[in-house]
Amino acid sequence: MLASFGHVRDLPPKDGSVDPDEGFSMQWQVSPDRSKQLKAIADEAKMADTLILATDPDREGEAISWHVQEVLRQKKALPKNVQRVTFNAITNSAVTEAMKKPRELDENLIDAYRARRALDYLVGFTLSPILWRKLPGAKSAGRVQSVALRLIVDREREIEIFKPQEYWSVSATFEKDGQSFVGRLVQFEGKKIERLTIGNKGDADAAKAAVEAGRFTVASVETKPFAKNPPPPFTTSTLQQEAARKLGFSASHTMRVAQSLYEDGLITYMRTDGVDMAPEAVSAARRAIQNRYDAGYVPDKPRQYQSKIKNAQEAHEAIRPTNFDKACAASGDHARLYELVYNRALASQMASARLERTTVELTDGTGKAVLRATGQVVLFPGYLALYEEGRDEKADDEEGARMPNLREGDVPAKTSVDATQSFTQPPPRYSEASLVKRLEELGIGRPSTYAATLQTLKDREYVRVDKNRFIPEESGRLVTAFLERFFERYVSYDYTAELEEELDDVSGGRLNWQKLLDAFWRDFKPKAGEVMDQKPSEITQALDEFLAPWLYPPREDGSDPRVCPQCGNGRLSLRGGKFGAFVACSNYPECRYTQKFGQGGAEGAAGDGPQELGEGILLKTGRFGPYVERGDKRASIPKDISASDVDLEVAERLLSLPREIGPHPETGKPITASIGRYGPYLAHDGKYAKLGSTAEVFETGMNAAVSKLADAASGAGRGRGAAREPIAVLGQHPNGKDVKVMEGRYGPYVSDGTTHATLSKGADPKAVTLDEAVRLINERAAKGPAKKKGGRKPARKKSK
Repeated sequence: MLASFGHVRDLPPKDGSVDPDEGFSMQWQVSPDRSKQLKAIADEAKMADTLILATDPDREGEAISWHVQEVLRQKKALPKNVQRVTFNAITNSAVTEAMKKPRELDENLIDAYRARRALDYLVGFTLSPILWRKLPGAKSAGRVQSVALRLIVDREREIEIFKPQEYWSVSATFEKDGQSFVGRLVQFEGKKIERLTIGNKGDADAAKAAVEAGRFTVASVETKPFAKNPPPPFTTSTLQQEAARKLGFSASHTMRVAQSLYEDGLITYMRTDGVDMAPEAVSAARRAIQNRYDAGYVPDKPRQYQSKIKNAQEAHEAIRPTNFDKACAASGDHARLYELVYNRALASQMASARLERTTVELTDGTGKAVLRATGQVVLFPGYLALYEEGRDEKADDEEGARMPNLREGDVPAKTSVDATQSFTQPPPRYSEASLVKRLEELGIGRPSTYAATLQTLKDREYVRVDKNRFIPEESGRLVTAFLERFFERYVSYDYTAELEEELDDVSGGRLNWQKLLDAFWRDFKPKAGEVMDQKPSEITQALDEFLAPWLYPPREDGSDPRVCPQCGNGRLSLRGGKFGAFVACSNYPECRYTQKFGQGGAEGAAGDGPQELGEGILLKTGRFGPYVERGDKRASIPKDISASDVDLEVAERLLSLPREIGPHPETGKPITASIGRYGPYLAHDGKYAKLGSTAEVFETGMNAAVSKLADAASGAGRGRGAAREPIAVLGQHPNGKDVKVMEGRYGPYVSDGTTHATLSKGADPKAVTLDEAVRLINERAAKGPAKKKGGRKPARKKSK
């Protein structure tokens, strides 16, 4: 048995790999790091009577089998008998059973793979060159990637235009039999109180005074029993969502860990949108529930689930443990994710939780005010004894509050009355979990694509992640604006979802893959040509008009937001430069006012100009961000200091750098602290040590400085030239060299001692597998040596 280690061929990243004029024929290229493996497979195949293809049980797995078969056919090493077998779990019984039911390759799945790969290539290799030439600073565009980015940008626009509304809530705390509960005002002076009804302090105080003066009696008590059913076992997307909520995992990290659990035979295949488990797994789960709990936790009949997701394929069962009775020997993140999968799968076959919701209404003697209190009691926990699904946002309710035993006519003691001011909140930014959920709801992309799509957005620096939420960078906003303005159809949610449906039709044999591509290309090609023929200045002018409401928001004084705030008579407009887009005055070079792209929208008023801090120091914003200036000396504002926090004292300290701490006790040479291109650092006699923050530049004393420099020199730090210990040693490369994960100046990377390959931004260096590291190293080696300037540079990524 030989492994292919994933895909063995791909489309070369160059023009002509897909030829629309020849029926969308594709020129495939063997991946450099798979040549040795393919040779081993071919050598064995030449001596075999039968070739059994047992790759993953999905479209990508079918494609890998097809690629292997085609390579062997070209090498004249393909045995006469070729069988395809699939299994959903790497266990003895699953594999044995699969071997009894071989089949031929599924041509429909292969066609669907080719259609997707061609579409992604045609979009990427058509749009990306347009972006490079017409939109400075843009890096790439992609069929699903650009739509996901638009979702993030659209949400940011909603947040920016959101106007908070003030509202007040009035509540009273009561006590009965030693137990307190809270009643909220729901009716006042014959008027129903909605969330925004009480909009100012005066009305709130009047209502509060009435509640304080009233004597409240229980007017009604309504008790309703209800049941909560368990959620189904995990699909790919729900696993990514729940792992993000409960474990803080990124989608890509979740899939790496799940892949490892699958390969170790602990869980079933983790790329699926099916929600049911195999009958034998359901029986095993019910036995495990009975062993752990009493019989009341096992429902009378096994539970069955149906997917609510648009275009769900349900080709495979849900993600579950392969053995409900076997303890997991994994540790760390692997154990945590396995426990999540186990508990969810087991809970899906448990009895419903039985609860009781109580609603109590209290009225004062005059009927002027009505208060309502709600609470619930768990009568029988059912599946909640093991598992409760997480939520992206906290619910604004008190349904979980415990209630005392109340009857009509009771007069509970009132202990306090409160009037609370609140403001409506904008919609929250997307987390990985909520973005995956939204993509799935829209029918955009497929479960196996989400992790890679989100990682690409981070790698391209179109978005940043702050407190686990996506925030679009200016480059991401500009690319989205460009695509919305010139390629609106191809980043629309409906069109992208319709395209997914057509691709699913190809998978099901209902649509010819070449007809799908022909219909797409017939419209897309002339549109792309039309945009490519436009001058960059025409593109910039169109974007200036398209983005005007965001770039030039209304000013408080009512003046024209396009008037230059520096010279007073020039007009502001969007310009394109070597380093990206920016806003500048039309009176250049007489007026050199510039404004960073986006500064007029999300980052501040369009009228903000140079700010005088005192002592001849100005706070300015240039193309590379805010900086302070005195005479001919400038100092950039570090990323961990907000420009709004920069005062005269901070500016003087920044302009005074480098700061001399004192002479080194051993060499007598000075130790200095400063801020460089890569952040704050210490320097001494050509040696360097990294500092953790700007504050440390001004606070680090001699003892700490000597210690940090010593650590850097010994390899404990990250000083230049320091001998570093590897984060991990993964094993041997096929070339016989040890493969290590290292921490470098530009972040973590993998190396065989000769070739270095930088890991993706945000990737967990401790989760890298040997196969993944070998692939990265080989890809880096195939590109030739990296140019060096001031140290090792990260490997450039291929445009898709």
